[in-house]
Parts: sequence; structure tokens; C-alpha cells
Amino acid sequence: MKDAIKKVPIPICGVMLGMAALGNLLQSYSEGIRSACGIVAAILMALFLLKIIMFPKMIREDMNNPIMASVSGTFSMALMLLAGYAKPFMGAAAMYIWFAAIALHVVLIVYFTVKFIFKLDMKKVFASYYIVYVGIAVAAVSAPAFDRQGMGAAAFWFGFVTLLAMLVLVTVRYAKYREIPNPAKPLFCIYAAPASLCVAGYAQSVTPKSYGFLMAMYALAAALYVIALVKAIGFLKLPFFPSYASFTFPFVISAIASKQTMACAAKMEMPLPFLKYVVLIETIIATALVLYTLARFMAFIFAKPKEAAAAK
Repeated sequence: MKDAIKKVPIPICGVMLGMAALGNLLQSYSEGIRSACGIVAAILMALFLLKIIMFPKMIREDMNNPIMASVSGTFSMALMLLAGYAKPFMGAAAMYIWFAAIALHVVLIVYFTVKFIFKLDMKKVFASYYIVYVGIAVAAVSAPAFDRQGMGAAAFWFGFVTLLAMLVLVTVRYAKYREIPNPAKPLFCIYAAPASLCVAGYAQSVTPKSYGFLMAMYALAAALYVIALVKAIGFLKLPFFPSYASFTFPFVISAIASKQTMACAAKMEMPLPFLKYVVLIETIIATALVLYTLARFMAFIFAKPKEAAAAK
């Protein structure tokens, strides 16, 4: 078991986040499915916490890598969502977990900015940078569970402003330096996440809402989703890398964004009935990608040494 824990990579937090978000996406179909997703996410969290306890030096070393440091933000994002899962069992205590997750993400923003943004190296910029800054908008998505829409709105606006900044920075990097090592290629799929996350956060925590603003954000989110999905098809042919975690949350939050946009448009009496088909298709794609990625991660972590070497 110790050898398996040692192989747990920081990107497993991305799968944990994807599972927690998938449960919320599928909640309208079944509370049981949501609970199952929450349990799986909690197990993945336990594996990662064991890695921190048993191999802290490895985690510290990873935090000096801009990719790993940025991807670590998926832990606090997942914790925000899991606090909502815990609320029926923990009551008010779950809110303190939510507060702690937000505080942890703020600490990451400060750390990452000082260590990597102040000493910017464009060749080391990847789509994972979105996680650090726009990722806090998960607080806007999860805020209604704790009746903290004010905090959620603040998180949304921070996420939206940094989305615009990161969109320029990350896009310039990919346009200027097109040589991407294979282990980092799947990270491009994270492009699908930030605009969709802002759409979901806006729908959940910001009032009053602007139909035009919502539609503009959703149009951007939809365009980035299509680009990321096309790229993902090619990246799935690559050997397994921990960056496969990029196939999870970005596609789940895109489906959630479509679902939230459809609901908001209906409330504004400007319904978009065609979105129900978009939501269904995106939900199927997201579910398939999350389950596939989970299976690949488990095979990698619990494989025997020869099998693990072959997976690399």
C-alpha cells in the first residue's frame, strides 16, 4: 500500500474535483449517484492526504514546479464542493470547511503569484494557470449551500477578471511556443473550464443578472469547450500521464454551465429550449471522460511495478 500511496500524484486532486462536480451535475437524475460520486471523491482525497502525510518531501518538491503547483489548486476547489456534500451530516461545521478551502486557495494564489508570476517564464506557462486564479470561482458555485452569495459574488468577479487576464497570457504562450512536451499536452483541455466556471458561478451567486452578459460568457465558454473537446480526442491517444486529470472537471463544469444557462434563461423569460439537448450530450461526454480517467488513475496507482512502468 505504501508503494501505491507514493505514486499518488497531485493531479489526482483534479479527478477528485471532477467526481465531486459530476455528482452535482447528475443529482437531478439520482441522489444515489451524487452520493456515490461524493464517496469516490472523498476516497481520492484520503489517498492524497496520505501522500502528504507519508511523503511530504515529494509534495514540497512538486510545489516548486509551476504545473504541479497550479494543479494543486484543484484540491481546495474540490474541498469547497465536498463541504456541500458534508453539510447534511456536519451541519454548520461544513461551512467552516468551506471557509478553510477558500482560505487555502487564497494562500495558493499569493504563493503562486510571488513564486511564478513575479518571475514569469512564458515557456513555463500552461493552461493549468487558470486553476490558480479562476478556480476560486468554485466558491461562487458552492456559496448558495451556505447562504453566502455575497462571498460567492466576490469570488465570481475575481475569477472573471482573472479569466480575462489569464486568457491573454495563456493564449499568447500557446501561440508563441507551440512545442509542448507530451506529459503537458492534455493540460490544454483546461481551457474548457474557466469561462464555464464563471458562467456557473454567475448563475448561482450574482444578482441581479444581465441576460446579455450571461449570453456573452456562455458563448465564450461554448467556443472554448468545442476547441478543448476536439483537442481531447487527440490527447486520448497519448500514453497515460497524470495530466489526464484535465479530462475531468473542465468537461463537467461545461455541462453544468449549459444547465445553469438554460435555467437562468428560462427564469428571465427568454428560454433556450435547444440547450436541453446540449446539456444531455455534454453530460454523457463528461461522465464518460471522468469514469475513464478515474479508471486510468487507479490502474496507474495500484499497478504492479512492471505494469506501472509500462503505463508511463
